[in-house]
Amino acid sequence: MDRRQFLAALAGTATLTLWPGSPLRADQNTPPSRLIVIILRGALDGLSAAPAYGDKHFAALRGELNLGTPGRPGGPLKLDDTFALHPSLVHCHELYAQKAFAIVHACALPYHGRSHFDAQDCLENGANAPHACDSGWLNRALDALHQPQGLAIASGLPLLARGGAPFMTWSPTPGKTTPENLARQLEDAYNDDPALASAYTEAVRSQKMAPEQTGNSGQLAVVMEAAGKFLAEENGPHIAMVQDTGWDTHANQNAVLKRKLAQLDQGMHNMQAALEKNWSQTAVIIATEFGRTVAVNGTRGTDHGTGSVVMLAGGAINGGQVHGQWPGLATLKDDRDLMPANDIRAVFKGVLAEHLQLARNVLDSRVFPDSAAIAPITGLIRPRSRSRVGGHPI
Repeated sequence: MDRRQFLAALAGTATLTLWPGSPLRADQNTPPSRLIVIILRGALDGLSAAPAYGDKHFAALRGELNLGTPGRPGGPLKLDDTFALHPSLVHCHELYAQKAFAIVHACALPYHGRSHFDAQDCLENGANAPHACDSGWLNRALDALHQPQGLAIASGLPLLARGGAPFMTWSPTPGKTTPENLARQLEDAYNDDPALASAYTEAVRSQKMAPEQTGNSGQLAVVMEAAGKFLAEENGPHIAMVQDTGWDTHANQNAVLKRKLAQLDQGMHNMQAALEKNWSQTAVIIATEFGRTVAVNGTRGTDHGTGSVVMLAGGAINGGQVHGQWPGLATLKDDRDLMPANDIRAVFKGVLAEHLQLARNVLDSRVFPDSAAIAPITGLIRPRSRSRVGGHPI
């Protein structure tokens, strides 16, 4: 049995992979800030997640996708005079009131095509085009910070987490158990090998951190809770990514998003609880590859679009407000899409600069190559004393 098979057999309710050279424990000098990036694959309809109910064109353009105005039964949850949240995002709305949740609307990649594959590649590689880098911007950020390792909640290693910095992966595997006698035999078998003994110890510890899958909250809520548990560990990772599928709502969008956004909302609740005291030092970025058409299609859904919303959460977020520029709905891109007003890399840069103290020159050239023209959106993180890592202050 090789090392990877050993870990998979051991983990029981989880599959843990410690990639070569990636200790699970964080360095004692690692700063306390936590970052979690959540990728919603399939293209979230930003105008459903965060409807621009106050835009005078919104109701007519959205048709049956319009959930009405805040204050009405089943209506959206008011953020300000223009924006609201989908009624399934109850906990996120509470966080907004606590100034721990914010949105940046009308965000888009530099790639404006409508291929999921290409758009997700561009979202994760952080470059100007799909397939321009074979590593991910989150990995390059971790590498610039000199942190020992990151965590990807995934069965394989997504592009976002690939690169020179070590990432471990973890994923829940329902329905499996590790017999107690097998665990004892494995411990005895590998006890004399320091490397395998260490791997055994870390795998046992990861299994104890993993949440039990109970209730009907969905897989996303489970893995978000797991991310919180890992990052709450004193010697655990401080940077993680989570991914979820099923956001490609070509048909019956209202019903699908009611369920999916409720899972996301429950996941945010679970993650906050799991992080405990670390929530105050955590920033969560929720992003998708592109938006969807403003108007409903013939199957009560939407088709591939351009601009969408980025949601930000956590005790470190400067919340209770809408950041960035809003283009309005008077003019649509290609007469069908929300016009992009904010480069999504400007959001990522803003969080990395203010939360993880990465320097502007590092962000412009190393983390997001050839992006000097894209300035970080400022004010996304609660003000605090900052010193830059890897270069000069912004």
